[in-house]
Amino acid sequence: MAFDGVEAGTVTSQQPDRSRRLYATACAVLASMSSIVLGYDIGVVSGASIFIQDDLKLSDLQLEIFMGILNLYSIVGSGLAGRTSDWIGRRYTIVLAGCFFIAGALLMGFATNYPFIMVGRFVAGIGVGYGMMIAPVYTTEVAPASSRGFLSSFPEIFINIGILLGYVSNFFFAQLPEHLGWRFMLGIGAVPAVFLALGVLAMPESPRWLVMQGRLGDAMKVLEKTSDTNDEAILRLDEIKTAVGIPAEMKGDVITVPDKKSHGEGVWRDLLIKPTPVVRHILIACLGIHFFQQASGIDAVVLYSPTIFAKAGMKSKHDQLLATVAVGLVKTLLDWLGSALGTDLCGNLLVRRTRVGQGRAR
Repeated sequence: MAFDGVEAGTVTSQQPDRSRRLYATACAVLASMSSIVLGYDIGVVSGASIFIQDDLKLSDLQLEIFMGILNLYSIVGSGLAGRTSDWIGRRYTIVLAGCFFIAGALLMGFATNYPFIMVGRFVAGIGVGYGMMIAPVYTTEVAPASSRGFLSSFPEIFINIGILLGYVSNFFFAQLPEHLGWRFMLGIGAVPAVFLALGVLAMPESPRWLVMQGRLGDAMKVLEKTSDTNDEAILRLDEIKTAVGIPAEMKGDVITVPDKKSHGEGVWRDLLIKPTPVVRHILIACLGIHFFQQASGIDAVVLYSPTIFAKAGMKSKHDQLLATVAVGLVKTLLDWLGSALGTDLCGNLLVRRTRVGQGRAR
């Protein structure tokens, strides 16, 4: 069906189509699978570190660097993710993140010394950076306005599910001999990454990226499947065309995109140097929330829960890991609750009231 015919056609129904919403939800779930792998990578080292230190004879400093350096490594992946996704598309960027996850998990699982396991950590960190950036972008660009807030919370929810799965993996594989247990804990992270890389191929490409390539017909087909109504699909396409810099009068299945707007040019200036009052308020709110989230020390709790329980008096590694699973379970439930209430009630008020509790902290 040609694009001109789609835009000129009459709307058969203005009632929201449940099947379309389910399709958009399925796309968001598949994209957010990368967040599960990301969370698993973060959570699994909390328990694995106990056995890694003993088996590889690491010092406390070496272990701390191994556990904490993931955030620095992920900066590299995050910095590359934007340009990469503009180049090869959101979907294949998620596949690329999955490949980094697979390689990193296998390298760490087969590591025989400290430099070897740090190389694996670096590769996994690149994947974390890619996954952290691209999953929310894809979900936001695919989701219809009516459910965009809820679907955009999926990556955060799935990160916590991944952390919980990492804790569960620690608990079960701790039953194996020490030199094997931690290798299975880390290496098994390659399995969901494989399903991620394959599953993403069944997803449609982001409509925004398709418009950026001038493929308006393909973009319209995706929007028809992920919008509540045909009118909304047409409206979303017009909004994307405006944002990309394509004149409204340019129509057709495939067009040549004007070069008068580069992707991302002037964004940092508009964001940091000359922001509008609205942008300034949003920036302050976002930076403030993330600052207090990290200042609460939640990352230390996520990474060192077994150690914290050991310092509290738990002698058995079995008990330490089981208590850590309980921490992950409560954290995941509160994250789901915060996301549900945040989309059904007044999100701004909820954020202000729960800042100290950090129910959604990562």
